[in-house]
Amino acid sequence: MAPLAKLVLACLMIFLSLTLTRNSEASSGGIATYWGQYTEEAEGSLAEICKTKNYSYINIAFLNQFGSGQPLGLNISGHCNVCDGNSLSSCVRFGKDIEICQSMGVKILLSLGGPYETYSLSSESDAEDVANQLWETYLKDNVYDGIDFHIENGAPLYYDYLARSLKKYGNDNNKTVYLSAAPRCLYPDLYLGRAIYTGLFDFVWVQFFNTSSACQYDSTTGDDVLMISWNAWTTLIEAPGKLFLGVPASSDVSGYIPPDAMNHKILPEINETSKYGGVMVWNSYYDLISDFSSSIIEYV
Repeated sequence: MAPLAKLVLACLMIFLSLTLTRNSEASSGGIATYWGQYTEEAEGSLAEICKTKNYSYINIAFLNQFGSGQPLGLNISGHCNVCDGNSLSSCVRFGKDIEICQSMGVKILLSLGGPYETYSLSSESDAEDVANQLWETYLKDNVYDGIDFHIENGAPLYYDYLARSLKKYGNDNNKTVYLSAAPRCLYPDLYLGRAIYTGLFDFVWVQFFNTSSACQYDSTTGDDVLMISWNAWTTLIEAPGKLFLGVPASSDVSGYIPPDAMNHKILPEINETSKYGGVMVWNSYYDLISDFSSSIIEYV
């Protein structure tokens, strides 16, 4: 073979190798979702949605009572009786479902917050107390893999101390405690900006829905503002973990992106970024109806 032909062949092989590597990396994302705010008849059991094999991460929503001296309060509507902060006794089958999901490689996180104003942190010591409650009740004995911060109400204070305290419990006890956050898409997020700035979060699923038209997808204007916001997060975020595009699985929620646009326009662009981790789909109930995750999973 002539020297020039050998050079061309070598360049072609390198190009193909790099292309395959990029494609492999681009398709390595996962799908996260939220579960727990509908009846079991409406959204299925936790074990059932894990068995779809669509999800890598599931946030149990919500632990919506904590802080300021309150006992922990978990509300998983319609799946079992509301659990108090000291026991899972009324949710025995629910605990078994968590074990089934974890045996399938799905990480289960307990989501703090939600839309109801029954939580707050009043001080640094209060944040440390809540971290201790969460550790003793939900993390110490490997019930959950970590804690999700889904803060929408109250004062945006001391969540950075809560994150540090939770990670410290994990480090001191040789256990990985995953932390995730669900900020709104305008950067920085009012409630979670300081916490995310600690750099302790493993997953940040940014909510590009039910929020400002200045950062979420609109079918009439396309993805320009979404991409500007996404690029701001990927450039400015301090967390060393992965960034997820949070989208609704229902066209009834503002910010909805049709699967075809997701697969052929949005995902090919965002998964080129080094911090890309996948897609967060809101929520398992909508997803069950629309089959949204199944429509995009090959492209995530």
